[in-house]
Amino acid sequence: MTQPGGPRVVAVGGGHGLAASLRAARLYAGELTGIVSVADDGGSSGRLRRQMGIVPPGDLRKCLVALADDHALLAQIFEHRFESEADELTGHALGNLILAELMAAAGDVQQGLDEAARLLGAHGRVVPAASEPVVLKASSDQGDIEGQTAVMGTTHIQQVSVIPADAVAPPAALVALAEADQIVIGPGSLFTSVLAALAVPGIAQAIRAASGRTLYVANLRPQPAETEGFDVADHAAALVAHGVVVDTVVADTTAIALGPLAVPVVEGPLAKANGLAHDPVKLAAALAGLVG
Repeated sequence: MTQPGGPRVVAVGGGHGLAASLRAARLYAGELTGIVSVADDGGSSGRLRRQMGIVPPGDLRKCLVALADDHALLAQIFEHRFESEADELTGHALGNLILAELMAAAGDVQQGLDEAARLLGAHGRVVPAASEPVVLKASSDQGDIEGQTAVMGTTHIQQVSVIPADAVAPPAALVALAEADQIVIGPGSLFTSVLAALAVPGIAQAIRAASGRTLYVANLRPQPAETEGFDVADHAAALVAHGVVVDTVVADTTAIALGPLAVPVVEGPLAKANGLAHDPVKLAAALAGLVG
């Protein structure tokens, strides 16, 4: 549950990383918005995107579930994945199918997401980073690579962008960033989740213009191929290369080197016991102390 009178927090990124930030932020935020990448082209999301021409629902689903009421049975059902049923359902998450139908029935992505949030008892709002599905494009030593799944296996990435180049950020995303007391970027796959959201025209500009404090939550470790050999400073430098300079970096350096940073850093243990993901309570404690 969000906290009455708490700060307005906006978290930006995609996938499991953004869901972790939302679970943390709901422990101290008064108002909470997740701005989610819509570049996914693999798995269930990719299939629905191609078949229905909709924004990929998978990352949006993860974030809605992260914000759902703690006792919402529907949130558990959203995560059910068909594995042995009819071929056309195999691999789909039920929540992806529900979101696809809600967005289609509403005729509007945001209206469909808001209805799903209402059904789930979500403590916050989920907003796509773009009003339409986008294709992620990476410039690398291997040349230009298109498609999020392909980019995930690419090394030595210099820059990412989205196709179409004139993709539009929804007004709800821009308003939330303008009104935020705190903007949390990451954690998550640097190029294929975090920067896939920031690369949408208007998102990085809105973050630069925002008066709220901007934080970057670093990944717990480098990611094979995509950020192989990166330290925390390399992650922050990639943000700068894409037009975003954060006020503070938050990092657990147990399994990743810090490197030379030009901005303040808050270090500490942030991982769950298995060391594989951020612990929402530990992350909330770090982020709550950095509001304002």
